[in-house]
Amino acid sequence: MTQNLEVHVTAGDREEAEKIVTGAVEGRLAACAQISGPITSAYWWEGKLEKDEEFLVVMKTTEDRLDELVGSVKAAHSYDTPEIVAVPIVGGLGDYLEWIKEETAAPSSDG
Repeated sequence: MTQNLEVHVTAGDREEAEKIVTGAVEGRLAACAQISGPITSAYWWEGKLEKDEEFLVVMKTTEDRLDELVGSVKAAHSYDTPEIVAVPIVGGLGDYLEWIKEETAAPSSDG
């Protein structure tokens, strides 16, 4: 059985975060998504400490859909190396966890 995942992505602005979320949820690569922010991120980039305002996107998906979700995020993202991190969901309300799987199931080839 496929593992449920929570995927975290940071985006440079709300418009980019909305674009990422829309592509992922409309494409059923994520069952749902939340956008938080602005947040402040601190990180090393090209040898310098950077601090920027970003927006945090959190999506629920499954291991089966992760590669497609990563591809969708990369295509919509402006960063050279976007943060895309998947964390296993180890528990929760059974009905909710099943809903994630149902909403991200690949379309049937039966028609």
